[in-house]
Amino acid sequence: MSVTNKTKRITARDIRLRSGGQPIVALTAYTTPMARALDPHCDLLLVGDSLGMVVYGMPTTLGVTLDMMIAHGQAVMRGTERACVVVDMPFGSYQESPQQAFRTAARIMAETNASAVKLEGGVEMAATVAFLVERGVPVLGHVGLKPQSVHGHGGFRTVGRGDEAAQVMADAEAIAAAGAFAIVIEGTLEPLARAITERLPVPTIGIGASPACDGQILVTEDVMGLFADFTPRFVKRYAELNAQIAAAAAAYAEDVRARRFPGPEHCVAGTRPAPGKAGE
Repeated sequence: MSVTNKTKRITARDIRLRSGGQPIVALTAYTTPMARALDPHCDLLLVGDSLGMVVYGMPTTLGVTLDMMIAHGQAVMRGTERACVVVDMPFGSYQESPQQAFRTAARIMAETNASAVKLEGGVEMAATVAFLVERGVPVLGHVGLKPQSVHGHGGFRTVGRGDEAAQVMADAEAIAAAGAFAIVIEGTLEPLARAITERLPVPTIGIGASPACDGQILVTEDVMGLFADFTPRFVKRYAELNAQIAAAAAAYAEDVRARRFPGPEHCVAGTRPAPGKAGE
């Protein structure tokens, strides 16, 4: 009797135990092919509501719907067997009450089979995080720059200057105390992100924060160079795929127009029908 070896998926608890240990490798994923390529290399894959901007061309993440997040969460789960997959709860789907948040999280977990959900917020969302965790929903927190609150932040900007630093620290502490298994720190001054990481009992995952964080996350399309017009300062590009895709498309177009493609090797050979009169 043969036994099929199945890859053990990394869980939210596994991530929780990585505080102060081997750095957590995280990237975003929105599609099955991308998830399949990233899965062997990442500990955590985030189906982020950044897909609104990256995939759909929206100016912010605010237009992303729950149905969109579930559809992309399902796609990423089809392409993974190792990484801990976390799905963002979109704007307006959890802020009203802990009960609303649970209904949203329950749909995501049931319909995608993801490992956890992520929500943005600090002190004001601590009760909601605790409500979810007490009901068996692992939660990844998100403090610092919160894209769903971009208008309240005054745009996409670095946070943590002056009196703001104490609030960001309080937010992180509140979400950790509420039971989040890890916390994303985004767009935050480096010394503050470092101090938060040193103080919290759970891992921090930085994006535009600090190398001292317990892990790092970036938008995959930024890392791969799929955007040609803008690269955030905190991104390191490891490829320039946008230029390669454009070059491939240009070569394809040239071949089609010159009738070099398709060639005989791209067609199925068969018996050519004998010419006849129309209507026969």
